[in-house]
Amino acid sequence: MLLTILVLISLLVWLGLLAQPWRPWLMRERFAADASDADTAELSDVTVLIPARDEAESLERTLAALARQGSGLSVIVVDDNSSDGTAEIASAAPLEKLSVIPGQSLPDGWTGKLWALEQARQHVATPRVVLLDADIRIAPGTIAGLKAKAVAEDRQMVSLMAHLRMTSVAERLLIPAFIYFFKLLYPFALSNADSRHVAAAAGGCVLIDAAMLDRIGGFGALADAVIDDCTLARCVRSAGGRTWVGVTHAADSLRGYDDFRGIHAMVARSAYSQLRYSPWLLAGCTLAMALMFWVPPVALVLGGATARWLAVGAWLAMAASYVPTLVYYGLSRFWALALPLIGTIYLAMTWSSALRYWQGVRTAWRGRAYHRP
Repeated sequence: MLLTILVLISLLVWLGLLAQPWRPWLMRERFAADASDADTAELSDVTVLIPARDEAESLERTLAALARQGSGLSVIVVDDNSSDGTAEIASAAPLEKLSVIPGQSLPDGWTGKLWALEQARQHVATPRVVLLDADIRIAPGTIAGLKAKAVAEDRQMVSLMAHLRMTSVAERLLIPAFIYFFKLLYPFALSNADSRHVAAAAGGCVLIDAAMLDRIGGFGALADAVIDDCTLARCVRSAGGRTWVGVTHAADSLRGYDDFRGIHAMVARSAYSQLRYSPWLLAGCTLAMALMFWVPPVALVLGGATARWLAVGAWLAMAASYVPTLVYYGLSRFWALALPLIGTIYLAMTWSSALRYWQGVRTAWRGRAYHRP
């Protein structure tokens, strides 16, 4: 009887998710670049800021893509104390208006990426800024398209969820779910509608007004943020600005994760911070995910006839919510049936993030560990 009640609740939760008016599981918020825009794009009003720490493997391709964006574009690369020749690769890039700045030592209270961006910001002389990760390659016309969208919709910040690599088995299993879960936590439709409660952004590729950056106090306003993209969006919104975030195939990540270890590092660095380092929220998250992802398969195996039919309905509703993500990224719909396993792995990575925090490390990335205050 208890199992039947639990699986009924699980089914109602999944049906409720599908019925939400803002449809966070759909991939409706999309950005597409027009390559023909790059032929005539005049970008002398834009500066691209790239923080780079040991990015020799991908930086050359990232910079080469910027050379195909249009004319007049300024680019500032901050070499964040790299040890693999990142600065030399950056200096050799075929860009007319390129500056490569050696990064200063990381001060207390800052994360490495934000400190590098703040150093680059001091050299900006244009009204628009693009924040670009060193491993993100953008298609021709992307910056021109971002400018056009910002102007047409009066947005002070526009960001793109880059297309992450989905080649290995680990990537196909877990990477689409990374975007799926992110959109459930931060519904793009609500954020783009200027909701007071949701401010979403994706930090890999961001266009932002330089005046807005000045207004919020630069990157010092979020100096120690772990989820820096959403924190930046909140700062912009608090200062009266408007933001937009969407998915795209026009920006793709050159960083791959051939095994679960790399994906774990990416997820665990921010998972517990999304729960505001709260044991109570962690407990609630665990119970919610157990109800949503564990109860249907358990009821299908151990339940009576009614419980099994309810379990089938819950599992199908669960899979249906994931299919649009798989379709957008060109993956088989059958991966949707693995959501109970996927959810379990993400819950385990969240607990790993929490355990690391309780041991004194708030987050770790790119060879740096940031300790708990």
